[in-house]
Amino acid sequence: MTTQQLYEQIQKKQSFLCIGLDVDLNKIPQHLLATEDPIFEFNKAIIDATHDLCVSYKPNTAFYEAYGLKGWQSLDKTIRYINENYPEIFTIADAKRGDIGNTSAMYAKAFFKNMAFDSVTVAPYMGKDSVEPFLAFENKHTILLALTSNQGAFDFQTQNIGEKPVYQQVLETSTTWTNSEKLMYVVGATKAEYFTEIRKIVPNAFLLVPGVGAQGGSLVEVCKYGLNDQVGLLINSSRGIIYASNGVDFAEKAREEALKLQTEMKEILK
Repeated sequence: MTTQQLYEQIQKKQSFLCIGLDVDLNKIPQHLLATEDPIFEFNKAIIDATHDLCVSYKPNTAFYEAYGLKGWQSLDKTIRYINENYPEIFTIADAKRGDIGNTSAMYAKAFFKNMAFDSVTVAPYMGKDSVEPFLAFENKHTILLALTSNQGAFDFQTQNIGEKPVYQQVLETSTTWTNSEKLMYVVGATKAEYFTEIRKIVPNAFLLVPGVGAQGGSLVEVCKYGLNDQVGLLINSSRGIIYASNGVDFAEKAREEALKLQTEMKEILK
């Protein structure tokens, strides 16, 4: 998927909502545990209930890896279901990969070729040769961790090396890499005051923004400083939507929560 196609979906749906599919068997409705594949059945119901309100789904692979082979099979079924039934949706493998070049190339092949995700999250710590293998894939996007929403982000990301904090150096350096136009960046909603400086460095890039909702980030504040001419934001909400209810009405309640965010976004886009 190209960024232009993503922008067209944002305009059509009046939404820049990304829904995180972080499935914990201890939190999903108990009646689903009797099905052959509870994780997939949960995801399928959430997707069917919310696909018209969001432009992206983001499974965090840890929530599937934790269940071994069955978890990976559930993830594979989930991405195939999205691609076959809602191909307009932008898919994100939240895998936070990144390793030496030949290893990164295998990670990229796994998520882009084998599982047909549109994008994957990648850690920048090992530098250029660990990221460029992801950027080599046509119409695929690499979402680089820049300034994350967790408290530990202050341990390294905001610390100065020389005259600039690490996150700014990550942003600036990454724009020099081959195919850097395919880069997107993770910037936490809990760091809204940093968006002005970030937009000076990457004015045209899409930013994946976790932290709205359960982590306390403000949608209004993020949009005030982070929007660009093509919106340029994907606002992720996971727990606040998918765990709105643990009863038989879980998908209906998830839709209600997604609709609240989509309605806010529609007003902002006006």
